[in-house]
Amino acid sequence: MIFGKDFGIDLGTSNVIIYMKGKGIVLREPAVVAVDKNTGKLLGVGLEAQKMLGRTPGNIIAISPLQDGVISDYEMTERMLREFIRKITSFSLLKPRLLITIPGNITEVQERAVIDAGMQSGARKVYLIEETVAAAHGAGLDIAQPAGRMLVDIGGGTTDIAVLSLSGVVESSSINIAGNSFDEAIIKYVKRKHNILIGERTAEEIKINLGCVYHNERDASMEVRGRCMLTGLPKMFTIHSDEMLDAFTDVTEDLLDAIRSVLETTPPELVADIAENGITVTGGGSLVRGIDKLIEANTNIKTRVAEEPETCAANGAGKALEWLNDMQEGTINLARRKQMM
Repeated sequence: MIFGKDFGIDLGTSNVIIYMKGKGIVLREPAVVAVDKNTGKLLGVGLEAQKMLGRTPGNIIAISPLQDGVISDYEMTERMLREFIRKITSFSLLKPRLLITIPGNITEVQERAVIDAGMQSGARKVYLIEETVAAAHGAGLDIAQPAGRMLVDIGGGTTDIAVLSLSGVVESSSINIAGNSFDEAIIKYVKRKHNILIGERTAEEIKINLGCVYHNERDASMEVRGRCMLTGLPKMFTIHSDEMLDAFTDVTEDLLDAIRSVLETTPPELVADIAENGITVTGGGSLVRGIDKLIEANTNIKTRVAEEPETCAANGAGKALEWLNDMQEGTINLARRKQMM
């Protein structure tokens, strides 16, 4: 099928969010693919495939083709993108152009994999934009001015930290500590403290309902089912929000260390700007309660979570679609680093 639209795509480890020019966000689904490994037949993508995670027979595999913000399975990523684009478009004589977000620490080989996957999914041109730049525009930050602004984008697989000025990235860091790390921390904590094994989906439910990284005066709790490590039988137990502070200690320390490291290498003039303008947090991981208070308490810099933080990168990529005609085609670095706005 041939398409004729321009799309801004936040290609994340956990979710794929697509912005269509003129319409806004038109798709938001998990970055999961289910396939029959015997025949190679695609059985589902997105929400449909996510339901199969951990519940598939031997001949069916449900996988996340992106790990730590980059493509780990090229073929599955290409098929996933093709299916997502097919879902939201109708027939057109002209193939679409794609503007895809990428982490700041991506290599040229990984850049090429994103470009090729986009082309094979049915695009006529693929452009790249650093995720922090896209998220900054989606969060409403004016980074075109000669004044430093700091953005912390906590995704599913990576956290990208950047100091931006004059529409460019001055200092940045990308670490493999993000939303999925919180899930893994909950699994380890429950195993260590309660002698119970839980799966990734259960851990995510706990994170959504109870997850917090800063002391909360109101304690909440929920009942959870898992497999007892002593008996091997199902067991129900109660977990409290206060326990999350202990569970997330290592994750939050790594995150704070990365933020402090970027601040330490930032020119003093820009640090002064950041002290005045504050730190903005975006990405799905920023929805963990108290993340802004934790960063502010450890940096002495006012910190806020952007409105609709999960969609900031996609919205920013959508805004950048207006500048595609000004980009030179066929040049990865220019498409990625051009000061577009």
